[in-house]
Amino acid sequence: MTANPLAPPWLAVPDDANDLPRAVWPSSSARTDSGELTLGGVAASELLAQFGSPLYVVDEADARGRARTVREAFERASTRIGTDVTVYYAGKAFLCAAVAEWMTDEGLSIDVCSAGEFAVALAAGVTPARIGYHGNNKSLAEIDSAVENGVGAIVIDSAIEVERVAATAARHGVVQSVRLRVNSGVHAHTHDFLATAHEDQKFGVTLDDAPTLVASIRSYPSLRFLGLHCHIGSQIFGADGFSESAARLLGVHATLLEGGDIPELNLGGGFGIAYTTADDPTSIDLLADQIADIVAAECARLGIAVPHLAFEPGRLIIGPSGVTLYTVGTIKPVSVGDAVRTYVSVDGGMSDNVRPALYGADYSVRLANRVSAADPALVRVAGKHCESGDIVVHADYLPGDVEPGDLLAVPVTGAYCWSMSSNYNYLGRPPVVAVVDREARLIMRGETVDDLLARDPGVGRQTRKAPLVATH
Repeated sequence: MTANPLAPPWLAVPDDANDLPRAVWPSSSARTDSGELTLGGVAASELLAQFGSPLYVVDEADARGRARTVREAFERASTRIGTDVTVYYAGKAFLCAAVAEWMTDEGLSIDVCSAGEFAVALAAGVTPARIGYHGNNKSLAEIDSAVENGVGAIVIDSAIEVERVAATAARHGVVQSVRLRVNSGVHAHTHDFLATAHEDQKFGVTLDDAPTLVASIRSYPSLRFLGLHCHIGSQIFGADGFSESAARLLGVHATLLEGGDIPELNLGGGFGIAYTTADDPTSIDLLADQIADIVAAECARLGIAVPHLAFEPGRLIIGPSGVTLYTVGTIKPVSVGDAVRTYVSVDGGMSDNVRPALYGADYSVRLANRVSAADPALVRVAGKHCESGDIVVHADYLPGDVEPGDLLAVPVTGAYCWSMSSNYNYLGRPPVVAVVDREARLIMRGETVDDLLARDPGVGRQTRKAPLVATH
């Protein structure tokens, strides 16, 4: 079949518009004999009948398996170069009590960046010493709570935070471990990275300023300096950007060793995943080995010991484990010249996945309630919000007989979908369910209209303005 001229160049016409490519679907995804999608052994229609539509679904076994795979990859690579490693799960990707429990069960620590995320981790029973606390504008209350509860490390993001954290730790009579976030001048995204002298961004301090701030940290008896921290970007394919950043950080690390011990080096996260079959991210085993090799080589060149390493993956672990289910409402063929694009509108949209509108992110889509032998048709899956940019899937092929009432599944929605969701147009956030071993359980409640109204103190007030009376 010839590709629709409205399709982007990277999108090929599928041989089978019903298939579930392994690259973008959770490991448990399958179809029944009748063609219905199952996740964790539970049918899509059963999930929506029980929990409603739209619905976020997370494959628990898949998420746990990815967490374990990532940890083991970094452990093998680190052991090979004579050190060890801590892998933090970046909670900003998606955090709830169940996910925190999965991650810690699989040997990961937890990275948080707000009072709310910290509270969730604590409520989930995460040992505070296994939590790292980020943020470019941590409030005094947040710092106090972190220190009081025994957080493992606070990432210092600016000069003013040194004094704030030191004073809080002194007041609580503890020595607080801290990292210093620095900008390596490397910014990476997908295939390319840019290396400059400085980065113009809100996070961290320049490498040039690091020695002064580290000296300040070391001057306080209530602080213990763990090491430098850097995060170079998101959705990164390949190790080149990480390698360049690590080399730059280790140069400063070596200089700082003259003033005292530095036990670790945190190289952050940002590892990319496949959102469509056109994406080809580097395997985590290869990434871990390549990063370890450059760390070992630079340490040897500088004549220093290899430090304890730390990494903070989030999307890499939870992203591919999530699928969002929708129900089709309307179908609208739109002619553009001699070609036709079919708009398929669903009962969610940018309130449950803002990434396509915010970043132009691409996703895939499949029929979830059935399979079809109809020829593939180019579709754009649109949300129901009053925004022209409210698109869930910019371009993919579905069977041409897609119709109202069909169920659609959009894979790779485990990261930065629920966590960035909103109530735009007064839509409630969908629930999140975990599926495993043919069972589904609620791990985040959805919101109803009653929930939204309950936040408005004006609802239910029996007030009436007096009518205007004309005067002469």
